Amino acid sequence: MIRWLNLGLFLAYPVAWFAPLLRAGLLPLFGLSEISVISGLQSLWRSDIFLALLVTVFALFAPMLKTLGLALIQFHLLDRRALPIVNILGKFAMADVFLIAVYITLSKGMGIGRVEVAWGLYLFTACILASILLGFLETRQSAKTEPTGHTSSGS
Repeated sequence: MIRWLNLGLFLAYPVAWFAPLLRAGLLPLFGLSEISVISGLQSLWRSDIFLALLVTVFALFAPMLKTLGLALIQFHLLDRRALPIVNILGKFAMADVFLIAVYITLSKGMGIGRVEVAWGLYLFTACILASILLGFLETRQSAKTEPTGHTSSGS
């Protein structure tokens, strides 16, 4: 069951990347522009390449590499000893959600314009938290199935 939920993240992440994370506008009288992970990255690449690179790693590569690594472990194509490193990738992905939350808090605190959270932020956060939970469950399951260091002679 865990492996199929993990594979489902391969579909959920791209949806979350294109879903609106937030709606922002300069003045309350005008409409709000929807910002997604992808549209935000497009803007960042034009203005701040270093930050764009960091967000690309945290928002796109870290979650997908973690999901891929966990899938490889679950299908016995990667050694279980890689699980701690794979789980760290999921924590790096959580940094992106934190960055978005800081942006929303700062925007609201300045009192200029308007920022509203959209459904994509919840989806993206749920994907990351699900990935962390699945990694935890896989680690727990791995601990139950691994031998305790005792060797059996087979007789």
